[in-house]
Amino acid sequence: MDWLPLLSTLAGAAIGIVATLIADRSRWKREDAKEALRLRLDIYARYTTAVKVLGETLRALAEREHPSDDERALALREAFRASDIAVASEQMWLIAPQPVVKASNSVFHCLRRICDGYIDGTSVSSPEDHARWEARGRAAAEMRRLMREDLGVGPLTERHST
Repeated sequence: MDWLPLLSTLAGAAIGIVATLIADRSRWKREDAKEALRLRLDIYARYTTAVKVLGETLRALAEREHPSDDERALALREAFRASDIAVASEQMWLIAPQPVVKASNSVFHCLRRICDGYIDGTSVSSPEDHARWEARGRAAAEMRRLMREDLGVGPLTERHST
């Protein structure tokens, strides 16, 4: 009996199986990377939206007349609690890379200082308020830059930047 054709067939089958397994593994890795990217994009969008909405809400509440300072403080605290920022922040801590987490946490604390300032009686557009909003703006710009870098979309062009 001639073993050469049988061995050639077995070797060809083994090579085919290994090649298929390698191709499947590569395809799975690509799909997994795409899904992870989609997940981070969703979380980043949720977080930046929560930051924007919370900031606008805090400013609007601070400008509004309230029956008392306690009522104003209650409204501001409730707005912070009711916003999606805490949930979005926890998602960032679970999914995002460390530099993005650090930057998003910085933005969170800037918003907390803005809220606390309004609770303590800082008026909208005062120099102190302006400084807090400037700090939030710088922190948010750095956070977005890191998010874009992580997503691989590159920096904003002049046309799109503020």
